[in-house]
Amino acid sequence: MIRDDSDLGRLVRYAGKYRILIYLSWMLSAFSAVLALLPFICIWLVIRSVLDGEYAAITSFGICSVVLAILSMIVYVAALMCSHVAAFRVAANMRKAMLSHIAELPVGVIGKFGSGKIRKIVNDSSAATETYLAHQLPDKAGAIATPIALIVMLLWFDWRLGLLSLLPVALGFLIMIRMTGKRMQEKMGQYQDALADMSNQAVEYVRGIPVVKTFGQSIHAFGLFRKSIERYEKWVIAYTKELMKPMIAYTGAVNSAFAFITAGTFLLGSGGITSEMILNVLFYVIITPVISITLTKIMFKSEEAMIVHDALMRMDTIMDARPQSNACNGLAPAGSSIRLEHVTFSYDGRKDAVHDISMDIESGSLVAFVGPSGSGKTTLASLIARFFDPQSGSISIDGFDIRDIPKEKLMEHVSFVFQDSHLIKGTIRENVRLARPDASDEEVMEALRKAECMDIIGKLPDGIDTVLGTGGIYLSGGETQRIAIARTILKDSLVMILDEATAFADPDNEAKVQKAFSSMLSGRTVIMIAHRLSSITDADRIFVLADGQIAEEGSFSELASGNGLFSRMWNDYGSSVEWKVGKEAIR
Repeated sequence: MIRDDSDLGRLVRYAGKYRILIYLSWMLSAFSAVLALLPFICIWLVIRSVLDGEYAAITSFGICSVVLAILSMIVYVAALMCSHVAAFRVAANMRKAMLSHIAELPVGVIGKFGSGKIRKIVNDSSAATETYLAHQLPDKAGAIATPIALIVMLLWFDWRLGLLSLLPVALGFLIMIRMTGKRMQEKMGQYQDALADMSNQAVEYVRGIPVVKTFGQSIHAFGLFRKSIERYEKWVIAYTKELMKPMIAYTGAVNSAFAFITAGTFLLGSGGITSEMILNVLFYVIITPVISITLTKIMFKSEEAMIVHDALMRMDTIMDARPQSNACNGLAPAGSSIRLEHVTFSYDGRKDAVHDISMDIESGSLVAFVGPSGSGKTTLASLIARFFDPQSGSISIDGFDIRDIPKEKLMEHVSFVFQDSHLIKGTIRENVRLARPDASDEEVMEALRKAECMDIIGKLPDGIDTVLGTGGIYLSGGETQRIAIARTILKDSLVMILDEATAFADPDNEAKVQKAFSSMLSGRTVIMIAHRLSSITDADRIFVLADGQIAEEGSFSELASGNGLFSRMWNDYGSSVEWKVGKEAIR
């Protein structure tokens, strides 16, 4: 998506009615910066009083200087109060906007991003803009107001010395523009990418320590982590060397004002140096360091602007993801028959994950998708649940195209039990009730009973009100799956998709999960994605997928007795079940 508005314009728009506080913080900060310069005039007056021998006025000028300095700090604090309120509102609105958009995205698109990346973008992008608005922009307004006021002061006291002191400022400003241009923006993106790569490698290395130690691959695994560090080191050193000469030139330029003033004083005072000239020179010597400090502040504020631009670009990767169209016709299917007509879908636009698939699934039937890894089983099931929309073809439930069914109605009609189910940090009651928030306690308990969860409830300290994820209370993979199944039972949808729901269960939990399934399959259309072929022997119809297409279909007996792909898979499965670890006889 092409955006014509500036980064600052986008941030101000997120502030809503609080945008006035952003503008007010800039004005107050600029006013504070001007007030902070006025004590220097008081110092000039003190020096003049000393040179003229008027010592009585020194005290009043000193008090005036302190009052102005305190007033400057009070105004600056008021500016920060305004900017912080606005910054917090902007960060909150950005997070709300991203999360609202994420809620509208298909489940499949969210899966492609990954929860970790989404969390990092949502948190880090808003945090970067919060710091920028709360501190950097007000300080930048003050940093811009300072040189403007300084120019007026420098030219007012002695325009000749003022022009001389501004020459190094102009030179430093030109060098700063070169260092903070478009190339710097590109370098900032490269820096963030290099840092992210090193962080990812660090996380992977730490998480994989038990595995790599078990297989004696510590050196190899650390080598990958080390290479990411070395890439980061190489980039940083090259970047630092590239900026070394411009930075030296910039530092020399902005700090050379004293040399220009000294030379100018001797040139201008060739006919005799007056006390007034000495007074002005002393004033310029005192105030010129403010110039270098101000320019350096502006330079670093420009760098912060690049960080914000990069954060907004990363935020756009989420905001530019297109949500699915949501029908508003109130259409809700009453049956559970499913039809796919010439469905084709690709994740990357180059290779089809499923290609030209057509099938009919009768209402109330149990069907299974089987096939080698990568054959398109999960993709096909995800399309039926509308986690993605196919690039071509159509999918209908009870004769209605799923794109014409409102999202909320479709989610009520279709349940999906994932291979790796997740529970939220909350009580078991809250986890089960996610499926139907208005369910009574009796309905929740009945769902738990049907899901064979009563043994789990019985061993927890607070039963159904036990909070998971805190105090060391966690469930095993099989127990988590049974709680997830209770949630699905409570939802009571007519179409159910099971993506190898017993994959991570031990034998005891698997038996209980299978028993839980048997209590909820009656009267529903069930699609099973199966790797354990023994679990689909009673399926009404089996679809065998290979390379994104239907290679075979039929009943278990028809496919097992043939000479096709399923028959070979069944024979291989039988061999794997009979396999056992043996030990050669000791001789």
